[in-house]
Amino acid sequence: MRRVAVLTAGCSVLAVLVGLGAGRAYFSAPTAPSAAASSELTTGAIASRWPTPASEAPKSPAPMVQPVVAKEPAAIPAPAPQQQACTNPNALGISRTVEIDTTGGPGLGLSQYRDYDFLEPGEVALTFDDGPWPVNTPAVLAALAAECVKAVFFPIGKHASWHPAILKQVVAAGHTVGSHTWSHVNLAGKPFAEAKAEIEKGISGTVLAAGQPTSPFFRFPQLRQTSELKAYLGERNIATFSIDIDSEDFRIHKPEQLITGVMTKLKKTGKGIILMHDFQKSTAQALPELLSQLKAGGYKVVFITAKDRVTTLPEYDAQVQPAQPTVSNARPINSVIRTVSGTK
Repeated sequence: MRRVAVLTAGCSVLAVLVGLGAGRAYFSAPTAPSAAASSELTTGAIASRWPTPASEAPKSPAPMVQPVVAKEPAAIPAPAPQQQACTNPNALGISRTVEIDTTGGPGLGLSQYRDYDFLEPGEVALTFDDGPWPVNTPAVLAALAAECVKAVFFPIGKHASWHPAILKQVVAAGHTVGSHTWSHVNLAGKPFAEAKAEIEKGISGTVLAAGQPTSPFFRFPQLRQTSELKAYLGERNIATFSIDIDSEDFRIHKPEQLITGVMTKLKKTGKGIILMHDFQKSTAQALPELLSQLKAGGYKVVFITAKDRVTTLPEYDAQVQPAQPTVSNARPINSVIRTVSGTK
């Protein structure tokens, strides 16, 4: 007689929803490592978006993350958000600005975090990953400026080091700038020390390229994280951003399809943090019409800022500094090489 063993495992998810009214709001959520600190935190929504290879699949439910005491020195206060005059009387504009207190590393975005549900029905927050990039990022900035809208940008450290002038345009336009690792690797598949270096080099590289301290906001590449890394960001007082609505512009390259997809998802959720990529040409092309449809649909844009500025670590600052040119001790060329025959 065959015996079939059925193993069942259950996990519970604690969801605490905190709604906030109009005006300026403050959030913080201390987090910490759990007993299973190395296992990957995930949800059904995220797992379906980026299927986890069998070799990396978590063998146990996502662990709960317990509070820790922040270890960061005194934070650098952020200056007040830049207020720029809007010359478009029919612009979509900003409905309200919220300020995040990142003490303890709160998580934002309902795909992975449920503690801070701060968007009201009909509200959206615009976020852009993977920049800065020539042509595409300036086009995104132009579209946002035309509608007097502000967004949060999560640049890749390497891209920022390649195109610092473009990142400075993002800063000058008054947008919020976080970070998105140094080279966009899957941190959940890396040893802790290597993943930490990716996070910190990304922060240092972004701050160096921006020419000033940026916001203590971070987004994991592919939203892949571990409880150990989430706790580390909590110790660094860096907020972690997930998403509510995925534009899927990494695979949808027709602007009209991209717009339809975002608006369809938004009608279902009614609100949310929208993930896009200023690295993608299709996003730059779609954004003016997408903003127009958001306005026509009665949606309101919430601009997310930070209470403080991120602090970089000197060890990683040194690692992202551009190499200095070697001082040459060579003799003048005409004392070494001369033409002895033929024409010069």
